[in-house]
Amino acid sequence: MEKKTYYIAVGSGEVLEPEDVTGNFEFEIRATEEEVDKLQEKFEELAIHEEDTAVRAAIPYRQNHSDEENLTEIYQMLHELGTPDTRRHIEAMNVLPRQ
Repeated sequence: MEKKTYYIAVGSGEVLEPEDVTGNFEFEIRATEEEVDKLQEKFEELAIHEEDTAVRAAIPYRQNHSDEENLTEIYQMLHELGTPDTRRHIEAMNVLPRQ
């Protein structure tokens, strides 16, 4: 499959194609449609978990680290698919586990 350029806005969970970009993106990646679908699934999972945050906050003894894990997985995927500038930016953020 052919890789295309996409622009990612992590805060809003958006994957934008070049013609849809209005300047509001954080990362540039090169990915196949299959890889973009997987990334969008991860954003959807994160959104579902964020909706549950208010419920979990009411139960102080119940911890759930899935939000952090989902976000880490998103950044790992962005790092793998990212341009050199994207990879450097993510590395500078120190959001990936040390290997």
